[in-house]
Amino acid sequence: MNSIHLTPVQERSPGIGEITALLLPELGLRYSLRAQRLRHLAAEHAMGDYLRFVARIADVQQQLLDSAPLPAALKASLAARLEHPGAPLAGNADLSEPYWQELLRHLCEALYIDSSPTIRTTLDAVTALDAAALHAKAQALLAGRFAEVDSGQALFIWAALALYFTQLAAHLPASAKACVGEHRQHCPVCASTPVASLIMSGAQAGLRYLHCGLCESRWHMVRVKCSNCEATGNLDYWSLEQHNAAAKAESCGDCHSYLKVFYPEHDSALELVADDLASLALDGEVERQGFARSGLNPFLFPG
Repeated sequence: MNSIHLTPVQERSPGIGEITALLLPELGLRYSLRAQRLRHLAAEHAMGDYLRFVARIADVQQQLLDSAPLPAALKASLAARLEHPGAPLAGNADLSEPYWQELLRHLCEALYIDSSPTIRTTLDAVTALDAAALHAKAQALLAGRFAEVDSGQALFIWAALALYFTQLAAHLPASAKACVGEHRQHCPVCASTPVASLIMSGAQAGLRYLHCGLCESRWHMVRVKCSNCEATGNLDYWSLEQHNAAAKAESCGDCHSYLKVFYPEHDSALELVADDLASLALDGEVERQGFARSGLNPFLFPG
């Protein structure tokens, strides 16, 4: 079990020292800022067309966040999730709510306009799925069984799921405390894998937080430790720049995995999900060295 535990906010614990164990996502202009960063990174990028397309998805996510936010009834149900041990948003019960499928339908409708014939074919396939089929595909994705879902469909299904789970996480009436122990490979809020890790600036300067690829929560993990197997003795760091690289890859010789690390001190405009997607050249170099990525970017599914 993850050693970061969530508790109702009235039972707040100071945790260990001054380190905040968990940073729940802030909503606001989250997706607008991501879209802006993606369009900036797309200029003269080999993947420019795809980065601009993902920016369109982020635009629609922001529109839905503003126009169709999480219903009050779902917000009110969140406190009960903290009564049980483990990640409060893990499990399939979250998928029984029709809200996330409504988000998916609106997302597909908005993206259909001005999309290419290939993308429209995929969007048509997604909107043709009934509630049971969508539930099954969502279950497979959340369980990491990516081969069971067409990668094109997975992109849109996950975008709706992420908007849903990020809102759930943002409204959790919870605090967190760090307990003795390890097991921090997965998000303590929803049990998903991280996209990458971030070396914080500002109030948490120098601390490392893993960033969830589903609910976008961030949780603390000490540096110089593999984020996958938590070994400490066989780590290497890779980058495509010689000095002050904003993106590096941390590889582990024990489990042969890697995860990227981002440093906003070297690029204050950095947006983790966008910059992770735009730095796939680094992934390619590290994978050529025999390492496999331990996390998942929500806009890059296998297949």
